[in-house]
Amino acid sequence: MNGFAIAFMVPAVVFMALVAPIWIFMHYRSKRRSDAALSETERSNLMELEQRAAGMLKRIETLESILDAQTPGWRQRGGDL
Repeated sequence: MNGFAIAFMVPAVVFMALVAPIWIFMHYRSKRRSDAALSETERSNLMELEQRAAGMLKRIETLESILDAQTPGWRQRGGDL
């Protein structure tokens, strides 16, 4: 082999043995992470659901306080109402 072939082969082998596998691994890892992330629409839907759940929780607490005032002991009776 002449000097040019060796000068070309050594970097090519180093690239294929070390750099290429790391590059491929990092590429697919970042691809998987970006696919796992929520889209903007999904994020806004999730925020809307969170706000609705907070509102429902507030309403439930209000209803429970009304029941506590009007019907003491309703919690202990369970499903008898």
